[in-house]
Amino acid sequence: MIVKQLSVFLENKSGRLARVTEILGENNINIRALSIADTTDFGILRLIVNKPNEAYKLLKEEQFMVSLTDVIAVEVPDKPGGLAGVLKILEPYNINIEYLYAFVEKSSNNALVVFRVEELEKAIKILTDNGVKVLAGNEVYSL
Repeated sequence: MIVKQLSVFLENKSGRLARVTEILGENNINIRALSIADTTDFGILRLIVNKPNEAYKLLKEEQFMVSLTDVIAVEVPDKPGGLAGVLKILEPYNINIEYLYAFVEKSSNNALVVFRVEELEKAIKILTDNGVKVLAGNEVYSL
């Protein structure tokens, strides 16, 4: 139920983001979800792709600073308060969410959200024990 996420360190200059997406596109790697956080000097691009290990290797070969991080992808009811309900499940267990972002696509009538948490296996167990669907990597990569 763990999903591999690419984190790419990008200098905040013209063409760097375009180059990453170009490399992925040229190698038939599809972006499933992404987030970018930036400052005036640099940004961190977080990506879920259909072939994470291959993408990692390609970006390394092109001299990008890239890492693979374990995250979870969770189905969240696509209605007001849906995300709050899932977060409330984790709250009593002191699971810290470092960051989260949404997917481009939905799963059935639910939204998909990527969570980076400190205690991954514990969070997965708590969520699944409470009826929240946590998707496996192969499910996410093939959406």
